[in-house]
Amino acid sequence: MFVGHYAASLAAKAAAPRAPLWSLVLAAQAVDIGWSGLIIAGVEKVRIDPSLPGSALDLYHMPYTHSLPAALLWSAGALGLARLARLPWAAAIAIAFTVFSHWLLDLLVHRPDLELWFGGTKVGLGLWNYPVPEQAVEIGLLGLAAAAWAWSRGRAGRSLWPVLAFMTALLAVQIIAMVMPGGGDAAGLGTTALVVYLALGALAWALDRKRA
Repeated sequence: MFVGHYAASLAAKAAAPRAPLWSLVLAAQAVDIGWSGLIIAGVEKVRIDPSLPGSALDLYHMPYTHSLPAALLWSAGALGLARLARLPWAAAIAIAFTVFSHWLLDLLVHRPDLELWFGGTKVGLGLWNYPVPEQAVEIGLLGLAAAAWAWSRGRAGRSLWPVLAFMTALLAVQIIAMVMPGGGDAAGLGTTALVVYLALGALAWALDRKRA
């Protein structure tokens, strides 16, 4: 799951318009932003295995970001930060749920590599093993969430161009990720992922700023 994670941020924006778009976009990948940093630092571990179908990532050690307790802690931390920033409760809760949605969506596509507790049983439904259905689910979720965001903006009498701009960027990133050759080391993978996540957050901030 990659751009499909942003479906949660767009759906949350439709449900809680007062939540800044950039905060929801970063929330959707907050777990993976942390993962990228820990991969670069060598704390969590990943192997690149081109023989794997769908995704070449063998995510064999990531308890601090992708275990169920860790996801709950990341979500609680996001809720606290949102309230410290004086966002309304509805916006703060939307941000926290967006953070936790990352684990739920990963459960759908990951092979069994998500710990139910620290050091415990690993789960994952493995949709990555079926690349075409996985891509269909990912793009389908994103399309539905974008439609909900567009509907909420249209109902408020606001322009739809931010929806079109952000969706175009997401689809471009997804296509690039699909055609790029695999390989490389873990630190390089973590760095590339981190740059993409922050760039999409910056784009969301620019769209919010343009609106203001």
